[in-house]
Amino acid sequence: MTFAGAALIGLTLGLLGSGGSILTVPVLTFLVGQEEKVAIAGSLGVVGAISLVASLPYLKQRSVDLFSVVWFGVPGMFGAYLGAFGSEYVSGSIQMLAFASLAAIAAFLMLRGDEAALSHAAGAHSNSHRRHGRGKAAMDGLAVGSVTGFVGVGGGFLIVPALVILGGLPMRRAIGTSLVIISLKSWVGFAKYHEILTRQGIELDGKALALVAGVGMIGSFAGTAAGGRWSPARVRRIFAVALLLVAAGTAVKSWDGAFGSPSSDVPSGSDAHAPATAAE
Repeated sequence: MTFAGAALIGLTLGLLGSGGSILTVPVLTFLVGQEEKVAIAGSLGVVGAISLVASLPYLKQRSVDLFSVVWFGVPGMFGAYLGAFGSEYVSGSIQMLAFASLAAIAAFLMLRGDEAALSHAAGAHSNSHRRHGRGKAAMDGLAVGSVTGFVGVGGGFLIVPALVILGGLPMRRAIGTSLVIISLKSWVGFAKYHEILTRQGIELDGKALALVAGVGMIGSFAGTAAGGRWSPARVRRIFAVALLLVAAGTAVKSWDGAFGSPSSDVPSGSDAHAPATAAE
């Protein structure tokens, strides 16, 4: 099951430029058996590696928009750092509930996604509009980056539509650009998480992360190769239904840890502002 989950992560990232990364946290939590905060930290490393590899064919084909990488990606890197920093002060269960909410939103957006409408929107945006959209792109990048750092997902399901609508990019170019942006901000978030966990005496399972990342990379090549033959809209709908199930299962499993027990992993009293420590 771990292999299948890792392959699906890479497949959907390569095919859609989004979606697969939101499976990484559940794969590491439920299939590999990692504690929530460790899984979220490891997810960023895995997503960063897979997205980087998945972006290589797009870079080779010059299907990456460097303008958007700067105006969307750089603020996203700063946001990822802030999100990872803030995560130190909440429990892993709260983070997982936030993840479940985000997964449900992602599924909803995927179900109502209309690739033709997005492509039309891209054609309707001139270079002038694109220049005026720099500030909006930077703010969106900061917001999506903060989500990335807090719950360990790449946020491609938000990045791709933003690049199409704000940046006026065609779909394939938006996907390639999204992969580069996801990789950059995921690595920044991973570096901050690694610093936090090291300070708490918690080590990441490098072998498990390498396994998931390696299988995911292979899946990403398959997804990129299949991009011209499979219907992205159909894949997106199937994936969205699966994602709703993941969101529901994660919410049920995390609810008691967040609200059902007085012994939360967030300290109380005089230690209320101390960093939350992951269970070993």
